[in-house]
Amino acid sequence: MTEVPGTEQILKADLVLLAMGFVSPVAAVLEAFDVEKDGRGNARASTDFMGGYATSVDKVFAAGDMRRGQSLVVWAIREGRQAARAVDEFLMGSSDLPR
Repeated sequence: MTEVPGTEQILKADLVLLAMGFVSPVAAVLEAFDVEKDGRGNARASTDFMGGYATSVDKVFAAGDMRRGQSLVVWAIREGRQAARAVDEFLMGSSDLPR
């Protein structure tokens, strides 16, 4: 990717989901959100049943490659589903989504 000067945009959004595959998180993304990193430079977020996938920043969640680093796509799919449930619980107080 190459940045193209003058193409920046600001879009209003209530929810933003970033789904990107990569070898390791782009440090600038984690730093922009001030997300705490683990020893490998990934976003620090637990997989606990309650509060899982939440980062050190309120309302910011991380899963898949962003949380565990480069891995199998099946792990990313599983974590994506579990993170969706965690976000649903955070927003709604409970969730009927499968764990």
